Amino acid sequence: MRYFLDTEFNGFGGELISLALVPEYGDQEYYVVIPLETPAEPWVERHVMPYLERVPPLSFNRLDRVAAAHDIAAFLSTDDDPVIVADWPEDIALFCRLLLVGATDIVDVQSICFEFRRTPGFSTARNSKVPHNALHDARALRDFILDNE
Repeated sequence: MRYFLDTEFNGFGGELISLALVPEYGDQEYYVVIPLETPAEPWVERHVMPYLERVPPLSFNRLDRVAAAHDIAAFLSTDDDPVIVADWPEDIALFCRLLLVGATDIVDVQSICFEFRRTPGFSTARNSKVPHNALHDARALRDFILDNE
């Protein structure tokens, strides 16, 4: 199944703050918030941090990076062929980096495929119910792609 990915991160090249996976079908969404180890960039402090917990009715986890990596692996473990779809390359990079839990170790994931979709004229922030919230942005991305296939 395809899962639509969005992340929030602490400025260009910054650390991961939150990550969401929204399935193509069903309502088994995944959302995690990872506490920052460094101070939030000013733009992130204003536009991302206030909206991290605006995800009802979904409950979410606030986990450290390693726990989040294992949690995502568990979430995807029931799917034999997950495809992660993103419209921003850094989202894929942050997802992959999260899977690394040590210098020579990754979480227990099998096969994962990634699909980068260029979406000219579309902005998750402009189409999201809560802009700069990874879960709402991933939902907006899913809806846009499904509506345009």
